[in-house]
Amino acid sequence: MHAAPTTDVLIAGETLIDIVRRLDGTQAESPGGSPANVGITLGRLGRAPALVTHVGDDERGAAIRSWLDASAVALVSAPTGRTSTAQATLDAEGAATYEFDLSLDLEASGAPDAAVVHTGSIASVLEPSADRLRELVDARRPSALITYDPNIRPSLIDDAARVRQSALDCIARAHVVKASDEDVAFLLPGVAPVDAAREWVAAGPGLVVVTMGGDGAVAVRDGSVLEIETPRVQVADTVGAGDTFMGALIDGLLTAGIAGPGAEERLRGVSDEVLQQLLDRAARAASITVSRAGANPPTSAELDA
Repeated sequence: MHAAPTTDVLIAGETLIDIVRRLDGTQAESPGGSPANVGITLGRLGRAPALVTHVGDDERGAAIRSWLDASAVALVSAPTGRTSTAQATLDAEGAATYEFDLSLDLEASGAPDAAVVHTGSIASVLEPSADRLRELVDARRPSALITYDPNIRPSLIDDAARVRQSALDCIARAHVVKASDEDVAFLLPGVAPVDAAREWVAAGPGLVVVTMGGDGAVAVRDGSVLEIETPRVQVADTVGAGDTFMGALIDGLLTAGIAGPGAEERLRGVSDEVLQQLLDRAARAASITVSRAGANPPTSAELDA
């Protein structure tokens, strides 16, 4: 069990081992999981993140603990059972399709206080973790900025209607939502990203960002729409790009003071100009991640170079 002297971001969700199969037949294992990748991004950007997750008491679990420790991510978890895995098969463009073997028995009761609470991905829509994450968010919402990334994995879903409703419940509870155009296609079939973002803002969040890969991103808040361009880079693969964007956006919001008690009001009051700068920086961070293999987000020195 690791302990952080102070925690500014509390992240809750799955951690797993990515088993990546490439076109040339080679295979590699590396630690991952969307919420964990957000934590790694924040740790590398100089934040003090803590991660509520499940890590197995096995060799893969040991690899995850070392990986988190190297980026100063505190672990709120006692190792038990087996470590979750995600088998990713890459196509010619570097995009991945996944098969999962998951253990989602998260325990958030001992989690530290934090100015930002981030949840998302598989653990936010599948039981038993989904119910526990909703309880965590409801308890922390008055004192923290709540951020959410649905990061839907269709290959895991046997009840689309239930998962869709669960994700939409999480969206309504959040102050800031970052989703991909693929998430939108699942959650609101046939609805354009900007229209989906408008619909979700009307349901509660103060800011909704939809990323669209190489086509950039769109951010919607009450009364304005911001467009974010994707920096042009040579793409190695897209693993971890959205998580890097999310982590860098949280880092920027913390820098702007949009966190802790009253975060919702400060989010409403921040200018479009400041938000645009934060979003452009998040896109730059994601572009660095896609330019190298695997979920390998930049340090603050690399991002600000």
